[in-house]
Amino acid sequence: MLVLALASQKGGSGKTTLSGHLAVEAEKAGAGPVALIDTDPQGSLSQWWNARAAKSPSFAKVGAFELSSALSHLKRTGIKLAVIDTPPAITDSISQVIEHADLVVVPTRPSPHDLRSVGATVDLAERHKKPLIFVVNGATLRARITGEAAVALSQHGTVAPTTVHHRVDFAASMVDGRTVGEVVPKSASAKEVADLWIYVQDRLSRLMHDPALAPEARPEHFAVSSLTPASSEAAPAEVPSHDTEVDETFVNPEIAAMKVQAEAPMMNAEFEALKARTDEATALLTGTLPVPNPQVYLGPDRRSGKDRREGPRGLTLFSGTERRVSPFGRRSTD
Repeated sequence: MLVLALASQKGGSGKTTLSGHLAVEAEKAGAGPVALIDTDPQGSLSQWWNARAAKSPSFAKVGAFELSSALSHLKRTGIKLAVIDTPPAITDSISQVIEHADLVVVPTRPSPHDLRSVGATVDLAERHKKPLIFVVNGATLRARITGEAAVALSQHGTVAPTTVHHRVDFAASMVDGRTVGEVVPKSASAKEVADLWIYVQDRLSRLMHDPALAPEARPEHFAVSSLTPASSEAAPAEVPSHDTEVDETFVNPEIAAMKVQAEAPMMNAEFEALKARTDEATALLTGTLPVPNPQVYLGPDRRSGKDRREGPRGLTLFSGTERRVSPFGRRSTD
């Protein structure tokens, strides 16, 4: 029996929704029997399953410290895959869940707060020497921060090539115990969930060294360019732009470097423009560049107390030895 745990320190990352969707998708793909395990005291997954009309996947509400005996019982009953939903915290109970997991999935929304919170989950997975993958969840379509979040996460672990975007049908499908694939089977959200399960299934197959677990077909966008044999006839890898979705190309440090290289000319142009403005300001301050509409300080006005300024009428402003405007009027002095 394989154990898939969804964990994240940050609340609202979408662990419960993804747990239900992945369990149903796994059952549909023939990876079952599948059992959902809810270790979250809030019981959101329990409420969803109680509203569900279908009998599969199976369900168990288990405390984290009772997980070992519960998994042993599920294995004896013939369950092939257990999907565990965890509470939004890093505690000893979460450590117990990750200890029993074959693969840890960390849903992460593309926001600074979510990115800062992944460190504790990564440390916990490394402590138990468990493989981990990130899933960018709740992303906004064509948003630049989505790609930036995926690149940032790739520095700490593997990022799933499928991004789950924020759509109304994906969230609303959990109301009556169904998933988006059951409510709107031909929607973009349903395809994203199906692709995500195919990737998770493929990862489990590689981790367990069991070809029988491998999916029959993998989507084309799962291909990793850095693992493709180099050849002179191979087409150059396409650099993802800000207008393309992250799941079009598997995000990794090599792609990030290509992206920076593609944007380098624009960055250089901006730098040169800023440097030109800085040089101009420096020239104005040092007197090496003519000042537009220059004025000479004539001292404070005796009545109003305000500074008086007057044009130099062709006289030099910055030299202390040459002729300049006198503060006592237009009379010239040396």
